[in-house]
Amino acid sequence: MANESGIKINAVLFDYGMVLSGPPDPTARQQMQRILGVNEESFQTAYWKHRDAYDRGALGGQTYWESVARDLAKQLDATSLSRLIDADIALWTQPNLPMIEWAASLQRAGIKTGILSNIGDAMEVGIRTRFAWLAGFTHHTYSHRLGIAKPDSAIYRHAVEGLDAPADEILFIDDRQENILAAQSAGMVAIQYTNHNSFVQALQRLGLGALLSPR
Repeated sequence: MANESGIKINAVLFDYGMVLSGPPDPTARQQMQRILGVNEESFQTAYWKHRDAYDRGALGGQTYWESVARDLAKQLDATSLSRLIDADIALWTQPNLPMIEWAASLQRAGIKTGILSNIGDAMEVGIRTRFAWLAGFTHHTYSHRLGIAKPDSAIYRHAVEGLDAPADEILFIDDRQENILAAQSAGMVAIQYTNHNSFVQALQRLGLGALLSPR
């Protein structure tokens, strides 16, 4: 789909967290803290310390949570482990309906759509179980499957190949600035997502407003 600015977009590539999903659910975070019996500061430190390894597939869902618990000097039984994995999935499955509905409209119009997400194995299983609409995307790039994560340039190349479109005809949307810069370095058009109104305005500034109501 070309526009007056000369930018041609034939595929749209979405981050999952904070783009297709909304902000983390505080109730789910509090539930994890209660299971582990720790305060928020201690929990957040341990939660994020091992997250990159989880996203890259160096840790699976079980070994990730065992690492978190070990840092907090806690022991996990099978029930607590299962509850933590379920709560973690709930944390990141608050749907961002405007973006989900927009992605569906692109798909109905025949525009390729993809997902490029830093995500662990149990998280991928969880979101696929909860959200049938994920199956509508042309291609999925999940970091844990490849052993690489954004902003590594190789993961962008994988997504481009999966969408089978030139990089400069792909619009990439992510909430993190470093991932946007990496996508631009890979040749894509990229917009940082902070909220939906700002995203719509950014599309319009690029001359891509027609994408909002594709036909």
